[in-house]
Amino acid sequence: MEKLVSDFSFGLFIWQTIIFVGLIFLLKKFAWKPILDAVNEREEGIKNALLSAENAKKEMQNLQADNQRILHEARTERDAMLKDAREIKEKMVSDAKNEAQNQGLKMIEQAKAAIESEKNAAMAELKLQVSSLSLEIAEKLLKDELSNKEAQTKLVEKMLGDAKLN
Repeated sequence: MEKLVSDFSFGLFIWQTIIFVGLIFLLKKFAWKPILDAVNEREEGIKNALLSAENAKKEMQNLQADNQRILHEARTERDAMLKDAREIKEKMVSDAKNEAQNQGLKMIEQAKAAIESEKNAAMAELKLQVSSLSLEIAEKLLKDELSNKEAQTKLVEKMLGDAKLN
């Protein structure tokens, strides 16, 4: 310490003070403002970046909410479409069953009508054959009875007697 005090020069001190004040003045005049401007710019940039990040976060939340809403709407629409498809399928199945039932009833009615028609035709054919057979039998019986002359006259007289009574 003694050395510091003994080496002290008042002139050197003044010059160092003048240089220091000049340096501070030069720094204030030329460097302080650009440094403060750079710091302020940096601060504004950070504020803007934080604001942009906050806005981006809000936008992402909005997009997520929109995505959830769209997803919900899509699920609702899908469920509605599936329900409609099921209803259409059930209607088609019931319509097909009804149509098949109606067709079956028509076929049964047609079969009954065909059977009735065949039955009537068979009865008519049977009646025709019975009448034909009856005529043949009657013809044979009459031929046998009318083969002798005496039987013919008895038959004619009997028929005339029956005709007069009526």
